[in-house]
Formats: sequence, C-alpha cells, structure tokens
Amino acid sequence: MAWQAAVVRADRLVAILLLLQTRGQVTAAEVAAELEVSERTARRDLDALGMAGVPIYSLRGRNGGWRLAGGGRTDLSGLTEPEARALFLVAGPSSAATPEVRAALRKLIRALPESFRTQAEAASSAIVVDPVGWDQTVPSRPPPPHLDVLQAAVIEGRQVVLGYVDRARAETERQVHPLGLASKGTVWYLVAATEAGLRTFRVERVQSVEVTDEPVVRPDGFDLAEAWRLITDAVDQQRLSTWARGTADPGVVGYLRGVFGHRVRIGPAGQDGRVAIEMQAQSEWALARSLCAFGSSVEILEPPGVRQRLGWLGGQLAALYPEEVRVD
Repeated sequence: MAWQAAVVRADRLVAILLLLQTRGQVTAAEVAAELEVSERTARRDLDALGMAGVPIYSLRGRNGGWRLAGGGRTDLSGLTEPEARALFLVAGPSSAATPEVRAALRKLIRALPESFRTQAEAASSAIVVDPVGWDQTVPSRPPPPHLDVLQAAVIEGRQVVLGYVDRARAETERQVHPLGLASKGTVWYLVAATEAGLRTFRVERVQSVEVTDEPVVRPDGFDLAEAWRLITDAVDQQRLSTWARGTADPGVVGYLRGVFGHRVRIGPAGQDGRVAIEMQAQSEWALARSLCAFGSSVEILEPPGVRQRLGWLGGQLAALYPEEVRVD
C-alpha cells in the first residue's frame, strides 16, 4: 500500500465509502460537491482508497465514475482481510477524525468477520500523523525504504530485528517490539518497546529489518497517540531550551506566529498597546537570527544574551548597508 494514503483525512474516506454504498456510483465532481473539497482532492482521495486495496474501481467515458466492486450496495463487512486492514490503516490513525467518524469505524469493526477484527483494530491504531515538522516546515522527501515492512510488523504484532545507525553513526543490531509508527512532517519514526524501555527509531536510519515469529508484548494500557505526545513534548523540551521575553507591536503578532508556530506565546497588551511575548528556540543565536528581521517592532527584554546578539547583528547590518534607505 502506498504510504501517502495514511495521511488522507479519515472523515473524507469514510464519507466517500458511504456515498458509494448509497448512490452506487459517484463522480469526482459529485464527491467534491458533497464534501466541499476540490475535484483534485476528491480524485486523490478516490485514488488513495483504490491504492490502499479498498475494492473500488473507475469507469471511463461519458457516464463514467467510481463504484464499489460487487455493486453499489456492497456490504463493507464483505471486505477481504487485506482490504479491511488497508481501510482501517488509512482511516483510523488520523488525528483529525471527528468523534462521529471514530464511532463509524467502531461499527465497521464490529461488522467484520471475527478473524479480521484483530488486524483491523491493530491497523486503526498503527499510525499517528503529526503534519507539522519539528521546525514548522515540512520538506519534501521520499518515503524511507523499510516503512512498509515495519508497518506490516506493527499490524501483525511481530518482533523485528533492526539494523540501525544512530545519530552518532554507530551501527547496532537489536530486537524490538514494534508498537506503532508516527510521522512528524515527512519524517517517520518507529515507536518500539525494548529491554531499556520505550524507544523511538528514525525509520530512514533503519538499514535492515528481519521480521521474527515472536509476538509483540505490548505494555499494559499502551496508547500510541498519547505515547507520541509525551515523546514530542520531551524532545521539544530538550531541543527548545532557550526562552526570550519581550514586547511586540500588535501588527506583527501574526508574523511571529508564522515564524515560531507553537513556540511563541502571546500575552496581554500593556498601556502602550504593545503585547507581551515569549519565544522558544534551540539557542540564543537561533532566537536572535529569527527576530532581527522584525526590527523595532519586537523588543527583547531578557535574557541579556539575546539582546547582545541582536545588537551585534544590527551593527553588522548597519555597517554593511550604511546608506539611509526609506522603507514605506
């Protein structure tokens, strides 16, 4: 299954399947109008369902469209085991899924044959999608080569032996219990239980994967979404250890949010109309470089190190561009 399908919104996928059941055949234009999205998005969602193994097919021509295999009123409980697993894999993990969609997925699981339910339920909680990267950017990159086999190991509940290169470029081999996959922007991580406790492995650093016949032992009460939240909170605390406090013109608050994202806090306005702000970054230099573009619209009050670095950057810019320039 194409890994990109895992990030498609769950509510749209379920809604499309219900439309297909109700109407028998739909076009991309009809789906777009019903779900209030573009035809391009509707066509991409339909393609994603087909690529995931859900039994739909397209008919070309003047009276063409999309249909469920076996007739427009095919019961979703008639899915094969791989098809059921694929559906819950693309629909279940979405953090944007509404309570109504989650309830619909629970009903679909109950409608599946007993033999399919375990893997369908495993697929529904196998992935967490976190669309924002560590630094608020989402650079484009191809999927890591071992993503699919790790995904299958998570769903099937099989331990794996990983050949892995860590951050220090040390090569290791270890047997782990894969519990789930999480994407941060376009970077994928394996969340696994090890002898040393819960660990994360960057999938692009995985050099080899050997799936064993030994079953995964899941920690009691393990929840992938909650585990990933705790992991990212801990990483952010380590990465973003420097705070700066100051004031800003209200007009640049939106730009500050665009630059810093969740790393900026906006407080109340003072008597002079300027608002209190706090920003977080990896270092004082990182803060100064991000803030120098705001000029006098942002004044940093503490720490002194950020003020000094802003002053140094300002002096460098003034020396490089000594001519007086009028900026409208």
